Amino acid sequence: MNRGSWYAVGAFVAWGLFPVYWKALHQIAPRELICHRILWSYLTLCGIAAVRGSWSRVISAYSSPRIVGLYLAAALLIGANWFVFIWAVSIGNVIESSLGYFINPLLSVLLGVLFFRERLRPGQWTSIALAGAAVVYLTLAYGTFPRIAIALALTFGLYGMVKKIAPLGSIVGMTVETSLLVVPATIYLAWQVRLGEAGFLHVGASTVILLLASGFVTTLPLVLFAAAAQRIPLAQVGILQYIGPTLQFLLGAVAFHERFTPAQLVGFILVWISLAVFGAEGAWFGRANRAAA
Repeated sequence: MNRGSWYAVGAFVAWGLFPVYWKALHQIAPRELICHRILWSYLTLCGIAAVRGSWSRVISAYSSPRIVGLYLAAALLIGANWFVFIWAVSIGNVIESSLGYFINPLLSVLLGVLFFRERLRPGQWTSIALAGAAVVYLTLAYGTFPRIAIALALTFGLYGMVKKIAPLGSIVGMTVETSLLVVPATIYLAWQVRLGEAGFLHVGASTVILLLASGFVTTLPLVLFAAAAQRIPLAQVGILQYIGPTLQFLLGAVAFHERFTPAQLVGFILVWISLAVFGAEGAWFGRANRAAA
């Protein structure tokens, strides 16, 4: 594999192992943890922007109401995604969260149809229909809607859609969007300290270090992903992205011993079949186009 492929593998392995990191911070409430993640991610991105000489572009972005509006939407979506994921890990629903990231690519394709008038081929419609059938089946089998999976897929899918039309580069854009969240996050953390309820004041040094490192841990895979996307075809990125939810699924089922019933297995199999159809159809279509050219 070339360097771009290794960057992609590194990013998706890191995302796949995220549940281990957030499990290690179980002493911190999800609301406080997401605020720490925002704060330290912002400071990390500020450092990267300074090293790259990107501060002038960051500052100039605030002069455009349209850019601020786009990145505010992106910030709210990624913030919601981060919170739902951390909350899911804290209550032992890593398996369901992995389902959300398995569904996400198919949902992104559907969003492209709804908002960008992209046209799908019959095989792509088939894969989306199978994923929809999986969600309906899991809802009927459990009697409850898989809200964590759908929330993760929807927030990340919409985030990707906003980023598609956002004009700034990856580091500058992420710096702007996290800056729009850092003020309320910092106010919340300060309020928790004032009330004497800040979890990080009552934990060991190792937990404090993990909190401080959460910005680097959050930013590193995003930087690797951006570097990979510049070097390898999106089709290859699309295939490699399933490393993340696969690792999450294995962690939930094997390492964390979460309950995984035959009914869940059927639903996941439907999703995996839909992904196989999606990937095979894309590979066949690409090969046919190359042959025609």
